[in-house]
Amino acid sequence: MIVSSGEALVDLVPEPVPGGGPMNVAVAAARLGVPSAFIGRVSTDAFGEQIWHHLESNGVDLAAAERGDEPTARAIVEHVPQLRFRFEGDGTADQALTRADLGRLDPGPHIVHGGTLGLFRGRTAEVLADLAERHRGIVSLDPNARPQIIDDRAVWMRFHDRWVAQTHVYRGSDEDFDWIWPGRDIESIAEELLAGVCHAVVLTRGPLGAWAFTASGRVDVAGVSVDVVDTVGAGDTFVAATLVGLHDRGLAGEPRALADLEAGDWADIVGLAVRAAAITCSRRGADPPTRAEVIGD
Repeated sequence: MIVSSGEALVDLVPEPVPGGGPMNVAVAAARLGVPSAFIGRVSTDAFGEQIWHHLESNGVDLAAAERGDEPTARAIVEHVPQLRFRFEGDGTADQALTRADLGRLDPGPHIVHGGTLGLFRGRTAEVLADLAERHRGIVSLDPNARPQIIDDRAVWMRFHDRWVAQTHVYRGSDEDFDWIWPGRDIESIAEELLAGVCHAVVLTRGPLGAWAFTASGRVDVAGVSVDVVDTVGAGDTFVAATLVGLHDRGLAGEPRALADLEAGDWADIVGLAVRAAAITCSRRGADPPTRAEVIGD
């Protein structure tokens, strides 16, 4: 399965819709036809009920998810004129995960994904960093950094570094790389990450497409032209489609098998991700496409 771990919240756009990077990844992977699970804590309030129903209705396995009476975090999405987020999340359910037990899911191998707010907030951050450190299959990370709500950069970096030490597929935007590694070019960052356990560093470039850096070099994938409604959930859809591409090739349990992928494989995988993300951009909110919409299966 693709197991996405982290926060579930509501995006106010302005009406409340289920959101949160890791939750969006779980839904997108399920819509793209791959068994998907979510690990995170979801509130029992009205927003939490909406989130839970959204996950269930999209076929996401919730056996390892938790419920709690803490309130649901809220992200207020504004266009002024560029996309901007305001966050309301003190004492919310997403911070309070008590355990991440893959044993509650069907037997693996699984791909474990994390990032965004679950990377650094509350008790959840420690629980999920521990999950990444003890997982023996492929680990994926999308930091999806939100500097405006990161109170302590050192704490954020500590959790980020724990994940990086276990991460085999790393996706980031220009803004992510600039904030995490200020003043450095993407080539040097990718070289550093690939010197560890990482097998692929993917830079998403908005309408320009994406670059994938691997041990054999850089793969360039052009963007797909669409009429953009908004970009909410586009990066999450990209991540999910990338992991679906790996899952379709039987690559979930053995990270070393990623080294056998050739440039053409990565071009196909990233191309799938670019197409899926473009469809999400053509819709309001985080509304990822189905497999049939992307590849016609």
